[in-house]
Amino acid sequence: MKAIYGFLIMIFMTMNISGQQRGFDRDPVVAGSFYPAGETELKRQLERHFRDAAAMKSFTVKQGERVRALISPHAGYVFSGTVAASAIGCIPSEAIYDNIFLIGSSHRLSFPGASVYSAGNYRTPLGTVIVNTDIAENLTENSEIFTYLKSAHLNEHSLEVQLPFLQYHLGRNIRIVPIIIGTQNSKICKDIAAVLKPWFNGNNLFVISSDFSHYPSFEDAEKVDGLTLEGLMSGDPETFLGTLRENSALKINGLATSMCGWTSGLVLLHLAKSEPGLEFKHILYQNSGHSKLGDRSGVVGYHSLALIEKEDASANGQDFSIGLEDQNRLLDIARQSIRSFLLKEKQPEIDESKLSPSLLKHLGAFVTLNMDGQLRGCIGRFMPSEPLYETVHAMALEAAFNDARFKPLGRDELEKVTIEISVLSPLRRIDSTDKIVLGKHGVYINKDSRSGTFLPQVANNRDWTVSDFLGHLSRDKAGLGWTGWKDAEIYVYEAFVFGEE
Repeated sequence: MKAIYGFLIMIFMTMNISGQQRGFDRDPVVAGSFYPAGETELKRQLERHFRDAAAMKSFTVKQGERVRALISPHAGYVFSGTVAASAIGCIPSEAIYDNIFLIGSSHRLSFPGASVYSAGNYRTPLGTVIVNTDIAENLTENSEIFTYLKSAHLNEHSLEVQLPFLQYHLGRNIRIVPIIIGTQNSKICKDIAAVLKPWFNGNNLFVISSDFSHYPSFEDAEKVDGLTLEGLMSGDPETFLGTLRENSALKINGLATSMCGWTSGLVLLHLAKSEPGLEFKHILYQNSGHSKLGDRSGVVGYHSLALIEKEDASANGQDFSIGLEDQNRLLDIARQSIRSFLLKEKQPEIDESKLSPSLLKHLGAFVTLNMDGQLRGCIGRFMPSEPLYETVHAMALEAAFNDARFKPLGRDELEKVTIEISVLSPLRRIDSTDKIVLGKHGVYINKDSRSGTFLPQVANNRDWTVSDFLGHLSRDKAGLGWTGWKDAEIYVYEAFVFGEE
């Protein structure tokens, strides 16, 4: 497989690119190597990939949900075309986006920050794709992180190969913002996300172009690609980076990288982390060994993922609750998780088949530890990529051992702490603070990559107005100042709270 990839790269490196000198539009450079150069044959191949993807994929966007971002592979279509079609194809064909932000990591150049194409449009065999040069120029003029580096785009294939899929599925009236990331500095990736944040909303689609493992055996690729997927699905940038480091430490034969576009994926995680109403969904996995042209001794892995804005399940006005049996099961899971960690015992295994449907839902949760009437730890998660029972297990360990406000829980404290769990309904964004009911609603605010939340019970036994509640939240938790909530995004949720006697 590695030899085939090298051959393809040599082909498009030696292709005549003199057409780039005609005007400012970027002509295709891998048409005829990564995908067919003729319009008819290209459409025929795309039709086949979308048909195969529809037959294989297990994830479908539900009514009321919106795709906010995708991760899609960028290899030759004979290897990754079906997986790429499964990513683009999960978008309803009638969906309309103001802009599609195409983000890829440079395969050829290393340079600070990111380059956004602002010289003209992109061309493919299916026609011209309009570049939103206004946004491109805004980025380069108002941020030192973004520049326009022509050489970063000229021979880079990662963005180009996504375009025919988008044109075929969404039509030709799409508008893109092409971005190539040249840095491998994780802090700068976070800064890139902060600059892009104003455009990360339901009006725009973000497409991350990346393959996964490069050149391990077929079996090793399935293993390491599964681990990388877990890191991404966590929604946490640090967890993802830790997964990449752990993969590297495995010393898998032939593994050159776990994800060639990891910096682009990291940018997406930073963007998504600030919006807990989003959820990652895995669509399809294959590697080049699944192709009849692939060599299973050295393959490249391909995942497709969607980041969706979930349907507002709390807007029906119904009260949110968890049954008594499920409450006791979750409290037991939390305590046993902490006990096993402290005593260095194996974490208890849980048979999902014996759990109720409520415990298998993807719901957020906070675990709070109290001792002698005082807070001893509290950590939670809004955007879970796992069932509720797994979230409670993870947050119990975080509250006990990783709350930066407290020392890790000691063995002598195990029997002294009491556990309280707050299971969260899905977030619902509000346009007026009149909709906040103190004692019933928790509030989450987000502005300029700063965020904070108060659980509903924070208002108990306090003579606060809604303005007081928001002021303390804004100043004390989000660091936005007393009135910072006034131009922040405001979300409400309900929490069903229960605890040990």
